Amino acid sequence: MRLSRYFLPVLKETPSEAQIVSHRLMLRAGMIKQSAAGIYSWLPLGFKVLRKIENIVHDEQVRAGHIPIQMPILQSADLWRESGRYEAYGEEMLRMKDRQGRDMLYTPTAEELVTDIFRAHVSSYKDLPLTLYQIQWKFRDEIRPRFGVMRGREFYMKDGYNFDLTKEDALHAYNRHLVSYLRTYERMGLQAIPMRADSGPIGGDDTHEFLVLAETGESEVFYDSEITELKFGNREIDYDDKAACRAVLEEFTSRYARTDETHDEAKFAEVPEARRRSARGIEVGQIFYFGTKYSDAMGATVQGPDGKPVPVHMGSHGIGVSRLLGAIIEASHDENGIIWPEGVTPFHCGIINLKQGDEEADAACAALEASLEALGLEPLYDDRKERAGGKFATMDLIGLPWRITVGPRGLKNGVVELTSRRTGESEELPPEEAVQKLVDIYQPHKVKGL
Repeated sequence: MRLSRYFLPVLKETPSEAQIVSHRLMLRAGMIKQSAAGIYSWLPLGFKVLRKIENIVHDEQVRAGHIPIQMPILQSADLWRESGRYEAYGEEMLRMKDRQGRDMLYTPTAEELVTDIFRAHVSSYKDLPLTLYQIQWKFRDEIRPRFGVMRGREFYMKDGYNFDLTKEDALHAYNRHLVSYLRTYERMGLQAIPMRADSGPIGGDDTHEFLVLAETGESEVFYDSEITELKFGNREIDYDDKAACRAVLEEFTSRYARTDETHDEAKFAEVPEARRRSARGIEVGQIFYFGTKYSDAMGATVQGPDGKPVPVHMGSHGIGVSRLLGAIIEASHDENGIIWPEGVTPFHCGIINLKQGDEEADAACAALEASLEALGLEPLYDDRKERAGGKFATMDLIGLPWRITVGPRGLKNGVVELTSRRTGESEELPPEEAVQKLVDIYQPHKVKGL
């Protein structure tokens, strides 16, 4: 992509309404534009990252054996009255009437709707286990929307729902989701710690939130520092293996890690003092097991092995897809701008032409662009007739992990400059070697152009 043909409305000044780093940088980098309080338009750069994150989430959900569907944004209030949550949910639910006077709501979550789908089409235990999920826009009418996409009213979310015959099977689904979430976040360059949490209006006794440690986190968290040393890494796991999934859950949840709602001072005191930590955390996902709460209320049963109706055991599992952009930026930035991890970067590298209009420099940049695209990578070529300092500032602001700088002086020596955004380290390489190095870097991420 040529920057002269792209829509990238970067801002030089920080908007006054932006209170935290991610909000400031997303506005300055031209990723979003506020439409109303807590509601944003996603501009090209932000939309590309949103899609990268969405693709990783889909990839790991399908890997775990979960099946994607798409449910409507508007729901009938009648389903929520069946479950008993319509009045209980509170003012965060946006309620409305259609032209026939029927009560409707804008989806904050979809336990009732997916249970209705299940009870209409599944009648035998032989059709279990089953996990359905979607990635869809949601709306919660926050009393004080703030911090950009971190606490907006409209947000993009993956919500999944498992249906199982027994509690044991449903807890395996819970463990399976925990494993898939660990893989998902690490592919995005994040360490998201599973912490014992409060279930809130979803219900149920078993729940973990996944939190990214950051000074601007909305939750106070308490944890054993040993947990920050754990990595899932590249290990492969059979999601049908109950013991293997359980072992991962025990590995990542056996040490103390809790949000403030479930914090237990007595248990925290059992952690060696040198390892006790308190910090702020950003919630980026949550998993729940709530048994037969919804199936009992809404008559979601299957015929069991003995021929008798059995209410299914359920859980729900969410990932804040749009919120993850803010979390990644909060965890990965410096004073000059964003630093995207390779797994979610909107473009794989930037190309800066130090002397636009110079025949040799123009040709070298075009050749680099073509070579990278032919190998499946997406460069962003800054071909504007701007001063070099402005081009570097833009690249630093939007945070592409790698930059290739091309100028007449280097070309005379047969080299270009390859620079890491994260470390600032540069090396001079022949153009073909710079391209190959980028291919080698991105190969493990299996990043596809979007």
